[in-house]
Amino acid sequence: MHRSILFICSLFLCLNYSAQAQAPTFTQVEPGIFKAIIGKPDNFNLLNAAGAIPYHAGLVEMGNAGFPLNKADISATVVNGKTYLRFPLTRTEQLYGFGLNFQTVYQRGKILTLHVDNYAGKDNGRTHAPTPFYVSSSGYGVFINCARYITVYAGTAVRADSKTPAEVLDRNTDKNWKSHPYSDAVEMLIPAEGAEIYIFAGPTPMDAIRRYNLLNGGGCLPPRWGLGFTQRVQRLTDAAGVTAEAKAFEDKGYPLDFIGLEPGWQSKSYPCTFDWDKTRFPDPKALVQDMLKKNIRLNLWTNPYVSPEAPIYKTILPYTASHTVWNGLVPDISLPKARDIFFGQLETGKVDIGISGYKMDEVDGGDGYLWPDVAIFPSGHTAEQMRQTYGLMMQRYVTELYHKRNQRTFGLVRASNGGGASLPYVIYNDYYNHQDFITALINSGFAGVLWTPEVRASKTSEEWLRRFQSNIFSPMAMINAWSSGTKPWTFPDVAEQVKQLANLRMQMMPYWYSEFAKYHFQGIPPFRAMNLEPGFNSTQGIKVVQTKTNLEENPYEESVSKEIKDQYMAGEYLLIAPMFTGQNSRTIILPKGKWFDFYTGKFAGDGEVITVTPGLDKIPVYVKDGGIIPMMPPLLHAPKANQQVDLEIRYYGNKPGTYNLYDDDGETFNYEKGDYSFRQIKVTKQNGKITSSISNAAPGKPNSFKNITFKMMTE
Repeated sequence: MHRSILFICSLFLCLNYSAQAQAPTFTQVEPGIFKAIIGKPDNFNLLNAAGAIPYHAGLVEMGNAGFPLNKADISATVVNGKTYLRFPLTRTEQLYGFGLNFQTVYQRGKILTLHVDNYAGKDNGRTHAPTPFYVSSSGYGVFINCARYITVYAGTAVRADSKTPAEVLDRNTDKNWKSHPYSDAVEMLIPAEGAEIYIFAGPTPMDAIRRYNLLNGGGCLPPRWGLGFTQRVQRLTDAAGVTAEAKAFEDKGYPLDFIGLEPGWQSKSYPCTFDWDKTRFPDPKALVQDMLKKNIRLNLWTNPYVSPEAPIYKTILPYTASHTVWNGLVPDISLPKARDIFFGQLETGKVDIGISGYKMDEVDGGDGYLWPDVAIFPSGHTAEQMRQTYGLMMQRYVTELYHKRNQRTFGLVRASNGGGASLPYVIYNDYYNHQDFITALINSGFAGVLWTPEVRASKTSEEWLRRFQSNIFSPMAMINAWSSGTKPWTFPDVAEQVKQLANLRMQMMPYWYSEFAKYHFQGIPPFRAMNLEPGFNSTQGIKVVQTKTNLEENPYEESVSKEIKDQYMAGEYLLIAPMFTGQNSRTIILPKGKWFDFYTGKFAGDGEVITVTPGLDKIPVYVKDGGIIPMMPPLLHAPKANQQVDLEIRYYGNKPGTYNLYDDDGETFNYEKGDYSFRQIKVTKQNGKITSSISNAAPGKPNSFKNITFKMMTE
């Protein structure tokens, strides 16, 4: 009798499970982008939290592409309020993405829980931007538009009814036995009654990434000054200290575009008042305006937690969470009324007197610091949903303060997520491993975010210079001296080299600005993995790392393939290979095709592994054949709107080269109305002679360049 009851109950559960199963129905929503809705997805998701609007013109320009997977191999099931998703994998596929990872580029074989958090030294899904987007080496991408903690089995789970089962081996006698059998799928568990799925066609992985970024609205386009150099001052620096800092940069001849003020600008912080400290800053407006006259902008640090002594405390109290952070109220900024109060306070006496932007701290996590998952928000959104989106919303609504003024901003944030590619912010954190910083920079191109390997402090002048070298080849060239008070010239024996690097950053501004324009209009990440570069062979010169050494400690440890995570592409033509403290030489894998030394123009290699010993003064940088790098003079500040600068166009190699040089006013959002241009540069070389041209500036459009010259780098 009992067995019969158990059988009937089991049969009922199976029938109930089957009744919930859904075959995803995909609809094309943009060229090469397909969407399916499973069950009842949350109304509050990543894309609407970020305010993401697809950049349709860019997607149309890419052209259409068919559905890249076998639809029959995609399954979705909703059971007991949770959604189970399954996407197929072939044996040869590698996976990239799943957020801003710091130690790994290859993600196949990982189990991750995508959870906004401060990075704590392990790639387990808890990171500053746990973007639920992955791209396959087979040339497609998958995005789950859900603001929940998503558990991912990236080719680890093995179903009993798999269509491609792995061979069963006997560990006792077969040396080929593996502790991780072959898995033919990516599976995800979403703690919600439904999900919104996007599939991005290729045909290449880069095409899938571009479509993802363009779905997000296209990548951000910073103001020119945002691509200059920034110094964040020690946390209690006062107005006189800010003025002295700016003067020291000018006197010593170091470029400077904006200064970051840390917590001491506020009357109280942790929690915050969002009000100037009148003892340190008696006349903020006069200071801001004086700095602007010197072409230097100010950026303000804050976290969003409201002090009982803040002017807005009483008015915002009804629109805050049940729990506090550092004894400060947590505004529910998903509510319009809370936004009016909170961002109104960030605008009044700050944005409206000329503050250029914000550094938004402590929106990422650390379970002991942020609100707990038991917190209640008046909007009805769960604490989990708010944690996954708070950084997005902070970026979005601060950006809107500037957009309504037709003034671009560029700032810093500790957390982002899917949907945030168009928001003009760079992620930073408190972790400080230089090698892992470079891996994060590589992975940022898969996550639709920007990351800076900021420089804070160093034990030696060698470390200082090595960190600075990679920093200038990143989205934000920055020293963050909030604690240490360091300056570019802190180590006198390398101060001149640091100045040369800072000047190089300024010289390359036409190149960086054009590459960010491509990020916006075409979705191409300005900093990205070598795996996305045509002709790159990731296995060349790389051996399997034997790690099976102590079975007593780990009886299931296996050999692994080494990843390429210490070199990357910067823009269309540059390959960057950072040096780290203690290194005298390093190996570099050059993709197929000829490559040339950035500094000298000399031939470096063709699709081969090279070993270089650059010396302390140089970071190895290479330019692909036919590469064109537009340069300007090393100014102390970025060019202002309508300011013209000389342009030197450097050409490398022998192949015919083309480059689209972007131009607009560099400061406003007028480009959204078409007030911009791409000027085509062409260079050909025959019998040692150069033929070069650049298209004329478009009539009625901004023209930032004069005295245009060409320089042949390769003889």
